[in-house]
Amino acid sequence: MTRSPTIDAARLEIILTELRLPAMKAMWSEIAAQSDKEGWPASRFLAALAEHEMADRSRRRIARHLASSELPEGKTIANFEFELVPMVSKAQVKALIAGDSWLRSGANLLLFGGQGAGKSHLAAAIGRGLVENGWRVLYTRTTDLVQRLQVARRDLVLESAIAKLDKYHLLILDDIAYVTKDQAETSVLFELIGTRYERRSLLITANQAFGEWGRVFPDKAMTLAAIDRLVHHATIFEMNVESYRARKARERKRGSGKPPSDNQNEG
Repeated sequence: MTRSPTIDAARLEIILTELRLPAMKAMWSEIAAQSDKEGWPASRFLAALAEHEMADRSRRRIARHLASSELPEGKTIANFEFELVPMVSKAQVKALIAGDSWLRSGANLLLFGGQGAGKSHLAAAIGRGLVENGWRVLYTRTTDLVQRLQVARRDLVLESAIAKLDKYHLLILDDIAYVTKDQAETSVLFELIGTRYERRSLLITANQAFGEWGRVFPDKAMTLAAIDRLVHHATIFEMNVESYRARKARERKRGSGKPPSDNQNEG
């Protein structure tokens, strides 16, 4: 006795659900119809289904990783005004977003510049591009992460907390200079830098050059050791340009009438 196509279709829906293949479940009927119409061999039909499933898994994985990255919305390479920061090469940034060599070796990226130079925007845009290329990224204000690590130290789970950050190929620490010169705070930050050294990458933004980092770490030896680990394998962008907000304020004063956009080079 031959089963009806309806029974086979219903059974296939159940099987694909049990196997957790949602894209195949959604697309098999449409692709099967095309296959029947064009006389595809079974291998082509199966390959088409598998490709849809792989593409769907990639989209869902990127969506999950973007959600967990804590990256700010609206900060992308497309809306970063490279012409206002001529010392930053767009081609070099795109190469960094490809990620392979520097992230695999645990190299770092350091962005220096005054307030409003675009450091935070560029850092977030690089992070977003890396997530879209399959890498794991976490974006955080340095002070927020330091406070979390201090709580972990108090609860005697600092080692575990730092180890959990290893799942991120890149940790973006925004505004490192705002960490207060406090032994407890800077010691957890130093431990984080030391633990990730040559293993996992850091992207750090800072308003102050290395010569001013004595304000962050409590003693000269720790300052020099932290800098040494960060710059050993690092790309450094010195974004010494006028503040975006100051520039827009001057333009308004001149009568341009153009309000500043929230999406432009801030931070």
